[in-house]
Amino acid sequence: MTEETRVLHPSRQELISDLSGIVNDYPYADPEPTLVGLAADAADAIGRDGTPEARRERAGYTILLHATSWYLASRIHSASLFEAYIRALDGLRSGPAGASCACADGAHLERLGGEYQVEAGVSMLTRAGWAEFTEDYDLDEEDSAAFTCERLLADLADEAVGELSAARNQTFGDIDVSHLDAQFVREDGSLDIVAAQESIRRTWEDNTGPVALWSARRLLSGRVRDDERIGLHLCLWMGVAQSYAGLPPSYTRDIAAALATVDLDVACAHPRHPWSSVPSKTKARYSAVVHLYAPDDHPDTPVPAELSDRGLWECPVQYAELTRKVLDDLRKWRTMRGVDGED
Repeated sequence: MTEETRVLHPSRQELISDLSGIVNDYPYADPEPTLVGLAADAADAIGRDGTPEARRERAGYTILLHATSWYLASRIHSASLFEAYIRALDGLRSGPAGASCACADGAHLERLGGEYQVEAGVSMLTRAGWAEFTEDYDLDEEDSAAFTCERLLADLADEAVGELSAARNQTFGDIDVSHLDAQFVREDGSLDIVAAQESIRRTWEDNTGPVALWSARRLLSGRVRDDERIGLHLCLWMGVAQSYAGLPPSYTRDIAAALATVDLDVACAHPRHPWSSVPSKTKARYSAVVHLYAPDDHPDTPVPAELSDRGLWECPVQYAELTRKVLDDLRKWRTMRGVDGED
Protein backbone atom coordinates (compact mmCIF):
# COMPACT_ATOMS: atom_id res chain seq x y z
CA MET A 1 0.00 0.00 0.00
CA THR A 2 1.42 3.33 -1.03
CA GLU A 3 1.36 6.45 1.09
CA GLU A 4 -1.05 7.96 -1.43
CA THR A 5 -3.65 5.25 -0.80
CA ARG A 6 -3.23 5.66 2.97
CA VAL A 7 -4.85 9.10 2.88
CA LEU A 8 -8.53 9.60 2.14
CA HIS A 9 -9.49 12.26 -0.35
CA PRO A 10 -9.89 15.55 1.57
CA SER A 11 -13.63 15.67 0.80
CA ARG A 12 -14.04 12.29 2.48
CA GLN A 13 -12.10 13.39 5.53
CA GLU A 14 -14.29 16.47 5.65
CA LEU A 15 -17.40 14.30 5.36
CA ILE A 16 -16.26 12.17 8.30
CA SER A 17 -15.77 15.32 10.36
CA ASP A 18 -19.11 16.85 9.35
CA LEU A 19 -21.11 13.67 9.96
CA SER A 20 -19.34 12.96 13.26
CA GLY A 21 -20.40 16.40 14.48
CA ILE A 22 -23.97 15.64 13.46
CA VAL A 23 -24.23 12.22 15.12
CA ASN A 24 -22.71 13.70 18.29
CA ASP A 25 -25.33 16.49 18.16
CA TYR A 26 -22.64 19.14 17.77
CA PRO A 27 -22.65 19.97 14.05
CA TYR A 28 -19.85 22.24 12.95
CA ALA A 29 -21.93 23.95 10.27
CA ASP A 30 -25.50 23.89 8.97
CA PRO A 31 -26.20 20.14 8.96
CA GLU A 32 -29.14 20.17 6.53
CA PRO A 33 -27.12 20.68 3.31
CA THR A 34 -24.76 17.89 4.39
CA LEU A 35 -27.66 15.47 4.93
CA VAL A 36 -29.37 16.55 1.70
CA GLY A 37 -26.15 15.80 -0.17
CA LEU A 38 -25.74 12.46 1.60
CA ALA A 39 -29.27 11.36 0.67
CA ALA A 40 -28.74 12.42 -2.96
CA ASP A 41 -25.42 10.57 -3.21
CA ALA A 42 -27.01 7.48 -1.67
CA ALA A 43 -29.83 7.61 -4.22
CA ASP A 44 -27.29 7.84 -7.05
CA ALA A 45 -25.58 4.69 -5.75
CA ILE A 46 -28.74 2.56 -5.80
CA GLY A 47 -28.24 1.37 -9.38
CA ARG A 48 -24.56 0.59 -8.98
CA ASP A 49 -24.76 -2.96 -7.65
CA GLY A 50 -22.91 -5.12 -10.18
CA THR A 51 -19.48 -5.23 -8.55
CA PRO A 52 -18.07 -5.86 -5.07
CA GLU A 53 -16.97 -2.22 -4.97
CA ALA A 54 -20.49 -1.00 -5.79
CA ARG A 55 -22.01 -3.31 -3.15
CA ARG A 56 -19.55 -1.97 -0.59
CA GLU A 57 -20.48 1.60 -1.55
CA ARG A 58 -24.19 0.83 -1.15
CA ALA A 59 -23.47 -0.68 2.24
CA GLY A 60 -21.56 2.43 3.23
CA TYR A 61 -24.48 4.69 2.37
CA THR A 62 -26.90 2.43 4.25
CA ILE A 63 -24.70 2.66 7.33
CA LEU A 64 -24.40 6.45 7.02
CA LEU A 65 -28.12 7.04 6.53
CA HIS A 66 -28.80 4.86 9.56
CA ALA A 67 -26.20 6.70 11.64
CA THR A 68 -27.69 10.13 10.88
CA SER A 69 -31.39 9.23 10.77
CA TRP A 70 -31.89 9.98 14.47
CA TYR A 71 -30.65 13.54 13.92
CA LEU A 72 -33.04 14.10 11.03
CA ALA A 73 -35.89 12.63 13.07
CA SER A 74 -35.16 14.83 16.08
CA ARG A 75 -33.65 18.03 14.78
CA ILE A 76 -34.73 18.86 11.22
CA HIS A 77 -38.27 19.64 10.07
CA SER A 78 -37.88 19.18 6.33
CA ALA A 79 -40.54 17.02 4.68
CA SER A 80 -38.49 16.71 1.48
CA LEU A 81 -35.45 15.44 3.39
CA PHE A 82 -37.53 12.87 5.26
CA GLU A 83 -38.84 11.60 1.92
CA ALA A 84 -35.36 11.56 0.37
CA TYR A 85 -33.95 9.50 3.24
CA ILE A 86 -36.79 6.98 3.21
CA ARG A 87 -36.61 6.57 -0.59
CA ALA A 88 -32.85 6.07 -0.48
CA LEU A 89 -33.03 3.54 2.35
CA ASP A 90 -35.78 1.60 0.60
CA GLY A 91 -33.76 1.58 -2.61
CA LEU A 92 -30.53 0.51 -0.93
CA ARG A 93 -32.16 -2.29 1.03
CA SER A 94 -30.82 -5.50 -0.51
CA GLY A 95 -31.90 -8.31 1.77
CA PRO A 96 -34.74 -9.45 4.03
CA ALA A 97 -34.70 -8.45 7.68
CA GLY A 98 -34.89 -12.08 8.74
CA ALA A 99 -32.13 -13.28 6.41
CA SER A 100 -29.51 -15.50 7.93
CA CYS A 101 -25.97 -14.31 8.24
CA ALA A 102 -22.66 -16.08 8.69
CA CYS A 103 -21.17 -13.39 10.91
CA ALA A 104 -19.97 -14.32 14.36
CA ASP A 105 -22.24 -13.26 17.22
CA GLY A 106 -21.87 -9.55 17.82
CA ALA A 107 -19.56 -9.11 14.85
CA HIS A 108 -21.31 -6.01 13.59
CA LEU A 109 -24.26 -4.76 15.59
CA GLU A 110 -22.30 -4.18 18.79
CA ARG A 111 -19.63 -2.18 17.02
CA LEU A 112 -21.78 0.04 14.83
CA GLY A 113 -22.49 3.29 16.60
CA GLY A 114 -21.58 6.96 16.67
CA GLU A 115 -18.35 8.12 15.14
CA TYR A 116 -17.18 4.58 14.44
CA GLN A 117 -20.24 4.02 12.27
CA VAL A 118 -19.62 7.28 10.44
CA GLU A 119 -15.96 6.48 9.84
CA ALA A 120 -16.82 2.99 8.62
CA GLY A 121 -19.58 4.21 6.31
CA VAL A 122 -17.56 7.00 4.73
CA SER A 123 -14.52 4.74 4.36
CA MET A 124 -16.59 2.18 2.46
CA LEU A 125 -17.31 4.71 -0.27
CA THR A 126 -13.80 4.42 -1.73
CA ARG A 127 -11.38 1.54 -2.15
CA ALA A 128 -8.56 3.54 -0.59
CA GLY A 129 -10.69 4.62 2.32
CA TRP A 130 -11.81 1.07 3.07
CA ALA A 131 -8.25 -0.21 2.87
CA GLU A 132 -7.15 2.40 5.37
CA PHE A 133 -10.07 1.70 7.70
CA THR A 134 -9.52 -2.07 7.76
CA GLU A 135 -5.82 -1.58 8.41
CA ASP A 136 -6.33 1.02 11.15
CA TYR A 137 -8.81 -1.21 12.98
CA ASP A 138 -6.93 -4.43 12.23
CA LEU A 139 -9.93 -6.05 10.57
CA ASP A 140 -9.46 -9.47 9.02
CA GLU A 141 -11.47 -10.76 6.08
CA GLU A 142 -14.29 -12.05 8.30
CA ASP A 143 -14.52 -8.74 10.16
CA SER A 144 -14.60 -6.80 6.92
CA ALA A 145 -17.31 -9.02 5.45
CA ALA A 146 -19.58 -8.25 8.40
CA PHE A 147 -20.01 -4.69 7.14
CA THR A 148 -21.64 -5.89 3.91
CA CYS A 149 -23.77 -8.57 5.59
CA GLU A 150 -27.24 -8.46 4.00
CA ARG A 151 -28.96 -9.10 7.29
CA LEU A 152 -27.10 -6.27 9.00
CA LEU A 153 -27.85 -3.82 6.20
CA ALA A 154 -31.51 -4.82 5.98
CA ASP A 155 -31.90 -4.45 9.74
CA LEU A 156 -30.23 -1.05 9.70
CA ALA A 157 -32.39 0.16 6.82
CA ASP A 158 -35.58 -1.11 8.46
CA GLU A 159 -34.70 0.48 11.78
CA ALA A 160 -33.95 3.84 10.19
CA VAL A 161 -37.09 3.82 8.01
CA GLY A 162 -39.23 2.93 11.02
CA GLU A 163 -37.75 5.75 13.07
CA LEU A 164 -38.10 8.27 10.26
CA SER A 165 -41.66 7.25 9.42
CA ALA A 166 -42.75 7.66 13.04
CA ALA A 167 -40.94 10.99 13.32
CA ARG A 168 -42.46 12.22 10.05
CA ASN A 169 -45.94 11.55 11.37
CA GLN A 170 -45.14 13.32 14.63
CA THR A 171 -43.53 16.24 12.81
CA PHE A 172 -46.07 16.82 10.06
CA GLY A 173 -49.18 14.86 11.07
CA ASP A 174 -52.27 15.84 13.04
CA ILE A 175 -51.60 15.90 16.78
CA ASP A 176 -54.55 14.95 18.98
CA VAL A 177 -54.73 17.06 22.14
CA SER A 178 -58.44 16.60 22.78
CA HIS A 179 -57.62 14.68 25.97
CA LEU A 180 -56.68 18.02 27.54
CA ASP A 181 -60.34 19.06 27.50
CA ALA A 182 -60.86 16.82 30.52
CA GLN A 183 -58.12 18.71 32.38
CA PHE A 184 -58.83 22.28 31.36
CA VAL A 185 -62.60 22.52 30.71
CA ARG A 186 -64.97 22.60 33.68
CA GLU A 187 -68.41 21.00 33.69
CA ASP A 188 -70.07 24.35 32.96
CA GLY A 189 -67.88 24.81 29.87
CA SER A 190 -65.62 27.48 31.38
CA LEU A 191 -61.86 27.12 31.12
CA ASP A 192 -59.58 26.33 34.04
CA ILE A 193 -56.67 28.61 33.17
CA VAL A 194 -54.95 27.77 36.45
CA ALA A 195 -54.94 24.06 35.58
CA ALA A 196 -53.46 24.86 32.16
CA GLN A 197 -50.77 26.93 33.83
CA GLU A 198 -49.99 24.10 36.24
CA SER A 199 -49.48 21.84 33.25
CA ILE A 200 -47.18 24.29 31.45
CA ARG A 201 -45.14 24.66 34.60
CA ARG A 202 -44.41 20.91 34.60
CA THR A 203 -41.99 21.24 31.71
CA TRP A 204 -40.37 17.90 32.54
CA GLU A 205 -43.59 16.23 31.32
CA ASP A 206 -43.21 17.80 27.85
CA ASN A 207 -46.51 19.61 28.30
CA THR A 208 -45.60 22.94 26.76
CA GLY A 209 -46.24 22.07 23.11
CA PRO A 210 -49.53 20.23 23.70
CA VAL A 211 -50.87 23.06 25.90
CA ALA A 212 -49.87 25.67 23.31
CA LEU A 213 -51.59 23.65 20.58
CA TRP A 214 -54.70 23.07 22.69
CA SER A 215 -54.88 26.80 23.47
CA ALA A 216 -54.54 27.69 19.79
CA ARG A 217 -57.31 25.31 18.76
CA ARG A 218 -59.57 26.58 21.53
CA LEU A 219 -59.05 30.15 20.34
CA LEU A 220 -59.80 29.10 16.76
CA SER A 221 -62.96 27.29 17.87
CA GLY A 222 -64.44 30.47 19.33
CA ARG A 223 -65.50 28.60 22.48
CA VAL A 224 -63.85 31.18 24.73
CA ARG A 225 -65.49 33.61 27.12
CA ASP A 226 -64.32 37.21 27.04
CA ASP A 227 -62.66 36.98 30.46
CA GLU A 228 -60.80 33.80 29.42
CA ARG A 229 -59.26 35.11 26.21
CA ILE A 230 -56.16 36.79 27.66
CA GLY A 231 -55.47 33.76 29.88
CA LEU A 232 -55.75 31.40 26.94
CA HIS A 233 -53.55 33.65 24.83
CA LEU A 234 -50.94 33.63 27.62
CA CYS A 235 -51.12 29.83 27.82
CA LEU A 236 -50.33 29.72 24.10
CA TRP A 237 -47.58 32.31 24.57
CA MET A 238 -45.97 30.46 27.47
CA GLY A 239 -46.31 27.07 25.81
CA VAL A 240 -44.31 28.40 22.88
CA ALA A 241 -41.80 30.38 24.96
CA GLN A 242 -41.02 27.35 27.13
CA SER A 243 -40.70 24.87 24.24
CA TYR A 244 -36.99 25.54 24.15
CA ALA A 245 -36.11 23.04 21.41
CA GLY A 246 -38.83 24.36 19.12
CA LEU A 247 -42.08 22.79 17.94
CA PRO A 248 -42.63 20.99 14.61
CA PRO A 249 -45.12 22.01 11.91
CA SER A 250 -47.70 19.58 13.34
CA TYR A 251 -47.96 22.08 16.22
CA THR A 252 -47.10 25.39 14.63
CA ARG A 253 -49.71 25.23 11.84
CA ASP A 254 -52.63 25.82 14.21
CA ILE A 255 -50.61 28.07 16.48
CA ALA A 256 -49.85 30.36 13.53
CA ALA A 257 -53.51 30.24 12.45
CA ALA A 258 -54.63 31.36 15.91
CA LEU A 259 -52.09 34.17 15.93
CA ALA A 260 -53.32 35.32 12.52
CA THR A 261 -56.62 36.30 14.15
CA VAL A 262 -54.88 38.98 16.25
CA ASP A 263 -54.83 42.51 14.82
CA LEU A 264 -51.23 43.75 14.83
CA ASP A 265 -52.05 47.21 13.44
CA VAL A 266 -53.26 48.76 16.69
CA ALA A 267 -52.25 51.63 18.97
CA CYS A 268 -53.03 52.87 22.48
CA ALA A 269 -52.01 55.56 24.95
CA HIS A 270 -50.74 53.17 27.63
CA PRO A 271 -47.04 53.59 28.45
CA ARG A 272 -46.78 49.93 29.56
CA HIS A 273 -48.81 46.76 29.75
CA PRO A 274 -48.85 44.10 32.51
CA TRP A 275 -46.84 41.40 30.75
CA SER A 276 -43.94 43.78 30.15
CA SER A 277 -43.38 43.87 33.92
CA VAL A 278 -43.11 40.09 34.33
CA PRO A 279 -39.56 38.68 34.56
CA SER A 280 -38.64 36.02 32.01
CA LYS A 281 -38.74 33.24 34.58
CA THR A 282 -41.18 30.34 34.52
CA LYS A 283 -42.22 30.91 38.15
CA ALA A 284 -42.85 34.64 37.63
CA ARG A 285 -44.92 34.08 34.49
CA TYR A 286 -46.92 31.39 36.24
CA SER A 287 -47.53 33.62 39.27
CA ALA A 288 -48.76 36.50 37.11
CA VAL A 289 -51.35 34.40 35.29
CA VAL A 290 -52.69 32.34 38.18
CA HIS A 291 -53.03 35.50 40.30
CA LEU A 292 -55.05 37.06 37.49
CA TYR A 293 -57.49 34.14 37.50
CA ALA A 294 -57.41 33.03 41.16
CA PRO A 295 -56.09 35.94 43.27
CA ASP A 296 -57.37 34.52 46.56
CA ASP A 297 -55.62 31.19 46.04
CA HIS A 298 -52.51 32.77 44.51
CA PRO A 299 -51.97 36.19 46.12
CA ASP A 300 -48.40 36.72 44.88
CA THR A 301 -47.79 38.36 41.51
CA PRO A 302 -44.86 40.18 39.90
CA VAL A 303 -47.24 42.64 38.23
CA PRO A 304 -47.26 45.98 40.10
CA ALA A 305 -50.59 47.39 41.23
CA GLU A 306 -50.50 50.23 38.73
CA LEU A 307 -50.40 47.71 35.85
CA SER A 308 -52.88 45.20 37.21
CA ASP A 309 -56.05 46.77 35.82
CA ARG A 310 -58.00 44.30 33.70
CA GLY A 311 -58.34 46.89 30.96
CA LEU A 312 -54.55 46.92 30.56
CA TRP A 313 -54.50 43.14 30.38
CA GLU A 314 -57.14 43.19 27.66
CA CYS A 315 -55.65 46.05 25.65
CA PRO A 316 -55.38 45.13 21.95
CA VAL A 317 -51.81 46.43 21.91
CA GLN A 318 -50.81 43.90 24.55
CA TYR A 319 -52.28 41.14 22.41
CA ALA A 320 -50.27 42.47 19.49
CA GLU A 321 -47.07 42.61 21.55
CA LEU A 322 -47.53 39.03 22.75
CA THR A 323 -48.33 37.84 19.24
CA ARG A 324 -45.25 39.41 17.66
CA LYS A 325 -43.03 37.57 20.13
CA VAL A 326 -44.60 34.20 19.31
CA LEU A 327 -44.45 34.85 15.57
CA ASP A 328 -40.76 35.66 15.94
CA ASP A 329 -40.20 32.35 17.74
CA LEU A 330 -42.00 30.47 14.96
CA ARG A 331 -39.86 32.15 12.32
CA LYS A 332 -36.68 31.26 14.19
CA TRP A 333 -37.81 27.65 14.52
CA ARG A 334 -38.48 27.42 10.79
CA THR A 335 -34.96 28.65 10.08
CA MET A 336 -33.34 26.52 12.78
CA ARG A 337 -35.12 23.29 11.81
CA GLY A 338 -35.05 23.68 8.05
CA VAL A 339 -38.82 23.64 7.55
CA ASP A 340 -39.57 23.66 3.83
CA GLY A 341 -42.58 24.53 1.70
CA GLU A 342 -45.77 25.26 3.60
CA ASP A 343 -45.11 22.69 6.31
